Amino acid sequence: MSEERFGEFVLVRRHDYVAELVLDRPKAMNAVSTDMARSIAGACAALAADRDARVVVLTSSHERAFCVGADLKERNSFTDADLVRQRPVARGAYTGVLELPMPTVAAVHGFALGGGFELALSCDVIVADRTAVVGLPEVSVGVIPGGGGTQLLPRRVGAARAAELIFTARRLEAAEAHELGLVDELVDEGQDTDAALGLAARMAANSPVGLRAAKRALRLGHGLDLRAGLEVEDAAWRSVAFSGDRAEGVAAFNEKRAPRWPGE
Repeated sequence: MSEERFGEFVLVRRHDYVAELVLDRPKAMNAVSTDMARSIAGACAALAADRDARVVVLTSSHERAFCVGADLKERNSFTDADLVRQRPVARGAYTGVLELPMPTVAAVHGFALGGGFELALSCDVIVADRTAVVGLPEVSVGVIPGGGGTQLLPRRVGAARAAELIFTARRLEAAEAHELGLVDELVDEGQDTDAALGLAARMAANSPVGLRAAKRALRLGHGLDLRAGLEVEDAAWRSVAFSGDRAEGVAAFNEKRAPRWPGE
Protein backbone atom coordinates (compact mmCIF):
# COMPACT_ATOMS: atom_id res chain seq x y z
CA MET A 1 0.00 0.00 0.00
CA SER A 2 1.47 3.34 -1.06
CA GLU A 3 0.73 6.76 0.41
CA GLU A 4 0.92 10.31 -0.92
CA ARG A 5 0.30 13.47 1.07
CA PHE A 6 -1.38 16.57 -0.29
CA GLY A 7 -0.48 19.44 1.99
CA GLU A 8 -0.63 18.92 5.73
CA PHE A 9 -4.17 17.63 6.06
CA VAL A 10 -4.97 15.21 3.21
CA LEU A 11 -3.54 11.77 2.57
CA VAL A 12 -4.17 9.40 -0.34
CA ARG A 13 -3.62 5.68 0.24
CA ARG A 14 -3.62 3.16 -2.59
CA HIS A 15 -5.31 -0.23 -2.20
CA ASP A 16 -4.72 -1.76 -5.62
CA TYR A 17 -7.29 -0.01 -7.82
CA VAL A 18 -9.04 1.72 -4.90
CA ALA A 19 -7.76 5.12 -3.76
CA GLU A 20 -8.53 6.13 -0.17
CA LEU A 21 -8.70 9.89 0.29
CA VAL A 22 -8.14 10.48 4.01
CA LEU A 23 -9.23 13.68 5.76
CA ASP A 24 -6.33 14.04 8.18
CA ARG A 25 -6.68 17.06 10.42
CA PRO A 26 -7.46 15.25 13.69
CA LYS A 27 -6.64 18.13 16.04
CA ALA A 28 -9.56 20.08 14.55
CA MET A 29 -11.92 17.12 13.93
CA ASN A 30 -11.21 17.67 10.21
CA ALA A 31 -12.69 21.17 10.16
CA VAL A 32 -12.11 22.42 6.62
CA SER A 33 -9.71 25.35 6.67
CA THR A 34 -8.58 27.22 3.58
CA ASP A 35 -5.42 25.11 3.40
CA MET A 36 -7.34 21.88 3.84
CA ALA A 37 -9.87 22.85 1.16
CA ARG A 38 -7.02 23.55 -1.24
CA SER A 39 -5.48 20.16 -0.45
CA ILE A 40 -8.76 18.29 -0.99
CA ALA A 41 -9.14 19.96 -4.38
CA GLY A 42 -5.53 19.13 -5.29
CA ALA A 43 -5.92 15.49 -4.29
CA CYS A 44 -9.13 15.19 -6.31
CA ALA A 45 -7.51 16.73 -9.39
CA ALA A 46 -4.68 14.20 -9.17
CA LEU A 47 -7.09 11.29 -8.70
CA ALA A 48 -9.33 12.40 -11.57
CA ALA A 49 -6.35 12.17 -13.92
CA ASP A 50 -5.16 8.80 -12.56
CA ARG A 51 -6.32 5.94 -14.78
CA ASP A 52 -5.30 3.39 -12.13
CA ALA A 53 -7.79 4.81 -9.64
CA ARG A 54 -11.04 3.01 -10.42
CA VAL A 55 -12.91 3.93 -7.21
CA VAL A 56 -12.27 6.54 -4.51
CA VAL A 57 -13.20 6.12 -0.83
CA LEU A 58 -13.40 9.23 1.35
CA THR A 59 -12.41 8.49 4.97
CA SER A 60 -11.33 10.22 8.18
CA SER A 61 -8.35 9.72 10.47
CA HIS A 62 -10.25 11.07 13.50
CA GLU A 63 -11.81 8.49 15.81
CA ARG A 64 -14.92 10.52 16.66
CA ALA A 65 -15.57 12.57 13.55
CA PHE A 66 -15.72 12.33 9.80
CA CYS A 67 -15.67 16.11 9.37
CA VAL A 68 -17.33 18.88 11.38
CA GLY A 69 -17.57 21.27 8.44
CA ALA A 70 -16.02 24.66 7.83
CA ASP A 71 -13.33 25.90 10.19
CA LEU A 72 -15.40 28.50 12.06
CA LYS A 73 -12.43 29.55 14.20
CA GLU A 74 -10.62 30.56 11.03
CA ARG A 75 -13.77 32.17 9.64
CA ASN A 76 -14.19 34.22 12.83
CA SER A 77 -11.03 36.16 11.96
CA PHE A 78 -12.09 36.85 8.36
CA THR A 79 -13.00 40.21 6.95
CA ASP A 80 -15.70 40.30 4.30
CA ALA A 81 -12.95 40.49 1.70
CA ASP A 82 -11.27 37.41 3.17
CA LEU A 83 -14.52 35.49 2.94
CA VAL A 84 -14.99 36.49 -0.69
CA ARG A 85 -11.45 35.37 -1.51
CA GLN A 86 -11.90 32.05 0.27
CA ARG A 87 -15.18 31.16 -1.42
CA PRO A 88 -13.74 29.70 -4.67
CA VAL A 89 -11.15 27.76 -2.67
CA ALA A 90 -13.86 26.24 -0.48
CA ARG A 91 -16.04 25.45 -3.48
CA GLY A 92 -13.09 23.76 -5.13
CA ALA A 93 -12.96 21.15 -2.37
CA TYR A 94 -16.63 20.17 -2.69
CA THR A 95 -16.75 20.24 -6.48
CA GLY A 96 -13.46 18.34 -6.54
CA VAL A 97 -15.13 15.41 -4.79
CA LEU A 98 -18.43 15.82 -6.64
CA GLU A 99 -16.80 15.84 -10.07
CA LEU A 100 -14.51 12.85 -9.62
CA PRO A 101 -15.17 10.78 -12.76
CA MET A 102 -15.02 7.40 -11.02
CA PRO A 103 -17.41 5.99 -8.38
CA THR A 104 -16.96 7.44 -4.90
CA VAL A 105 -17.88 6.04 -1.49
CA ALA A 106 -17.89 7.98 1.80
CA ALA A 107 -17.07 6.15 5.05
CA VAL A 108 -18.74 8.11 7.85
CA HIS A 109 -18.45 7.76 11.61
CA GLY A 110 -19.03 10.27 14.36
CA PHE A 111 -19.85 13.83 13.40
CA ALA A 112 -20.47 14.67 9.73
CA LEU A 113 -21.95 18.14 9.95
CA GLY A 114 -22.35 21.07 7.59
CA GLY A 115 -19.57 21.00 5.03
CA GLY A 116 -18.48 17.64 6.41
CA PHE A 117 -21.80 16.08 5.49
CA GLU A 118 -21.69 17.90 2.15
CA LEU A 119 -18.40 16.16 1.36
CA ALA A 120 -20.17 12.85 2.02
CA LEU A 121 -23.20 13.93 -0.03
CA SER A 122 -20.82 14.64 -2.91
CA CYS A 123 -20.02 10.93 -3.05
CA ASP A 124 -22.13 8.37 -4.91
CA VAL A 125 -22.67 6.08 -1.91
CA ILE A 126 -22.47 6.80 1.84
CA VAL A 127 -21.57 4.03 4.29
CA ALA A 128 -22.01 5.00 7.96
CA ASP A 129 -21.42 3.26 11.25
CA ARG A 130 -23.79 3.49 14.22
CA THR A 131 -21.89 6.38 15.82
CA ALA A 132 -22.61 8.69 12.88
CA VAL A 133 -24.36 11.99 13.50
CA VAL A 134 -25.19 13.94 10.34
CA GLY A 135 -26.85 17.21 9.50
CA LEU A 136 -26.74 20.57 7.76
CA PRO A 137 -26.91 23.12 10.62
CA GLU A 138 -25.72 26.16 8.66
CA VAL A 139 -28.84 28.32 9.19
CA SER A 140 -28.17 28.11 12.95
CA VAL A 141 -25.01 30.19 12.41
CA GLY A 142 -26.50 32.59 9.89
CA VAL A 143 -25.51 31.05 6.58
CA ILE A 144 -26.81 28.28 4.30
CA PRO A 145 -25.32 24.98 3.15
CA GLY A 146 -22.84 26.23 0.58
CA GLY A 147 -20.99 23.06 -0.39
CA GLY A 148 -23.82 21.61 -2.46
CA GLY A 149 -26.18 20.68 0.37
CA THR A 150 -29.25 22.56 -0.87
CA GLN A 151 -28.95 20.72 -4.19
CA LEU A 152 -27.64 17.30 -3.18
CA LEU A 153 -29.85 16.59 -0.18
CA PRO A 154 -33.20 16.99 -2.01
CA ARG A 155 -31.88 14.67 -4.72
CA ARG A 156 -31.52 12.04 -2.03
CA VAL A 157 -34.57 12.57 0.17
CA GLY A 158 -36.97 14.83 -1.75
CA ALA A 159 -37.63 18.55 -1.56
CA ALA A 160 -39.90 18.64 1.50
CA ARG A 161 -37.72 16.40 3.66
CA ALA A 162 -34.60 18.34 2.68
CA ALA A 163 -36.36 21.61 3.52
CA GLU A 164 -37.34 20.34 6.96
CA LEU A 165 -33.81 19.16 7.72
CA ILE A 166 -32.11 22.33 6.46
CA PHE A 167 -34.61 24.78 8.01
CA THR A 168 -34.54 23.12 11.45
CA ALA A 169 -30.73 22.62 11.35
CA ARG A 170 -31.27 19.41 13.27
CA ARG A 171 -28.78 16.60 13.66
CA LEU A 172 -29.74 13.02 12.90
CA GLU A 173 -28.25 9.95 14.51
CA ALA A 174 -27.25 7.03 12.33
CA ALA A 175 -30.44 4.96 12.54
CA GLU A 176 -32.75 7.81 11.52
CA ALA A 177 -30.30 9.00 8.86
CA HIS A 178 -30.35 5.52 7.35
CA GLU A 179 -34.13 5.24 7.59
CA LEU A 180 -34.61 8.55 5.77
CA GLY A 181 -32.00 7.80 3.10
CA LEU A 182 -29.34 10.31 4.14
CA VAL A 183 -26.91 7.39 4.31
CA ASP A 184 -27.10 4.24 2.22
CA GLU A 185 -25.56 1.48 4.29
CA LEU A 186 -25.45 1.21 8.09
CA VAL A 187 -22.73 -0.93 9.70
CA ASP A 188 -21.50 -1.70 13.21
CA GLU A 189 -19.39 0.79 15.10
CA GLY A 190 -15.88 1.04 13.74
CA GLN A 191 -16.67 -0.86 10.54
CA ASP A 192 -17.41 2.03 8.19
CA THR A 193 -13.99 2.24 6.56
CA ASP A 194 -13.60 -1.51 6.09
CA ALA A 195 -17.14 -1.78 4.71
CA ALA A 196 -16.59 1.15 2.33
CA LEU A 197 -13.26 -0.24 1.13
CA GLY A 198 -14.87 -3.66 0.62
CA LEU A 199 -17.70 -2.14 -1.40
CA ALA A 200 -15.19 -0.13 -3.43
CA ALA A 201 -13.13 -3.25 -4.15
CA ARG A 202 -16.23 -4.96 -5.56
CA MET A 203 -16.84 -1.97 -7.78
CA ALA A 204 -13.19 -1.79 -8.84
CA ALA A 205 -13.28 -5.38 -10.10
CA ASN A 206 -15.40 -4.11 -12.98
CA SER A 207 -14.40 -2.25 -16.13
CA PRO A 208 -12.91 1.17 -15.33
CA VAL A 209 -14.21 2.46 -18.67
CA GLY A 210 -17.65 1.11 -17.85
CA LEU A 211 -17.61 2.54 -14.33
CA ARG A 212 -16.79 6.05 -15.50
CA ALA A 213 -19.33 5.94 -18.31
CA ALA A 214 -22.05 4.61 -16.01
CA LYS A 215 -21.36 7.39 -13.51
CA ARG A 216 -21.47 9.97 -16.27
CA ALA A 217 -24.86 8.68 -17.44
CA LEU A 218 -26.24 8.62 -13.89
CA ARG A 219 -25.08 12.14 -13.13
CA LEU A 220 -25.94 13.81 -16.44
CA GLY A 221 -29.27 12.03 -16.80
CA HIS A 222 -30.57 12.86 -13.33
CA GLY A 223 -33.49 15.27 -13.45
CA LEU A 224 -33.98 15.05 -17.20
CA ASP A 225 -37.20 13.77 -18.74
CA LEU A 226 -37.04 10.13 -19.79
CA ARG A 227 -36.45 10.78 -23.49
CA ALA A 228 -33.53 13.15 -22.79
CA GLY A 229 -32.15 10.80 -20.16
CA LEU A 230 -32.12 7.91 -22.59
CA GLU A 231 -30.12 10.05 -25.04
CA VAL A 232 -27.56 10.67 -22.30
CA GLU A 233 -27.44 6.92 -21.69
CA ASP A 234 -27.03 6.20 -25.38
CA ALA A 235 -24.10 8.62 -25.64
CA ALA A 236 -22.45 6.93 -22.66
CA TRP A 237 -23.06 3.49 -24.21
CA ARG A 238 -21.46 4.60 -27.48
CA SER A 239 -18.41 5.80 -25.58
CA VAL A 240 -17.78 2.27 -24.27
CA ALA A 241 -19.21 0.06 -27.00
CA PHE A 242 -16.01 0.03 -29.06
CA SER A 243 -13.57 0.18 -26.16
CA GLY A 244 -10.84 -2.29 -25.29
CA ASP A 245 -12.66 -2.98 -22.02
CA ARG A 246 -15.81 -4.04 -23.87
CA ALA A 247 -13.83 -6.41 -26.11
CA GLU A 248 -12.00 -7.87 -23.12
CA GLY A 249 -15.19 -8.24 -21.10
CA VAL A 250 -16.93 -10.22 -23.84
CA ALA A 251 -13.85 -12.37 -24.44
CA ALA A 252 -13.41 -13.11 -20.73
CA PHE A 253 -17.07 -14.07 -20.40
CA ASN A 254 -16.87 -16.50 -23.29
CA GLU A 255 -13.55 -17.94 -22.11
CA LYS A 256 -14.89 -18.29 -18.54
CA ARG A 257 -12.06 -16.34 -16.94
CA ALA A 258 -11.59 -13.13 -14.99
CA PRO A 259 -11.21 -10.09 -17.25
CA ARG A 260 -7.91 -8.23 -17.51
CA TRP A 261 -9.17 -4.73 -18.14
CA PRO A 262 -7.00 -2.55 -20.41
CA GLY A 263 -8.80 0.51 -19.08
CA GLU A 264 -9.34 2.06 -22.49
